[in-house]
Amino acid sequence: MDSATSDPKAPAPAAAASAAVRSRPRLHSTASNGLKIVIVGGFGVGKTTMVRSVSDIRPLNTEEVMTQAGQGVDDLSAVRGKTATTVAFDFGRISLNAETVLYLFGAPGQERFWFLWDRLFTGTLGAVVLVDTRRLADCWYAIDRLEHHGTPFIVARNDFGGPAHTTEEIRDALDLSDGVPLIDCDARSRASSKQVLITLVEHLRARVKALETSETPS
Repeated sequence: MDSATSDPKAPAPAAAASAAVRSRPRLHSTASNGLKIVIVGGFGVGKTTMVRSVSDIRPLNTEEVMTQAGQGVDDLSAVRGKTATTVAFDFGRISLNAETVLYLFGAPGQERFWFLWDRLFTGTLGAVVLVDTRRLADCWYAIDRLEHHGTPFIVARNDFGGPAHTTEEIRDALDLSDGVPLIDCDARSRASSKQVLITLVEHLRARVKALETSETPS
């Protein structure tokens, strides 16, 4: 018998689980403003990792173990160590203050799940396009759909330790306008992921301000 079960003072598994749930940050009863942000990008680019790293709560993940059925369907050449994949979406939450809550949705990356994206984009304030510079073509569809929906977005280059590319090279490859922010990040880092979201919010504020200025009578 191990020490945890032999110690009479050790909490029972059910009690420990209940305590863990109670210790999670609760949603303020005063929360009245929910903001939705979607994280999109190619297969294995780090969307689930980013949601996990930055969420105040334990995220909801819809990951399933990858099986031989996916061979020849999913390209694993750049993510050979990947054993699970998102089949619906990831969900996380950040309480910005007592009234405002940010809801994060991570979209599935494989082409066969792209039909879910249009529903995820509904009601979205803005989006983060996460990219792996070794596979830039994988995020073209995400950018195309966001532009189709008129959803503001930024591009975050996740650090996979690949060959270096200049900002200009990435902008040219993705055909990004100068008005779309492009930043570097490490999706594993909470601080880095938070900075990505801050950059998106600042981008959205700038767009609103520009719109208000253009509509103000001269």
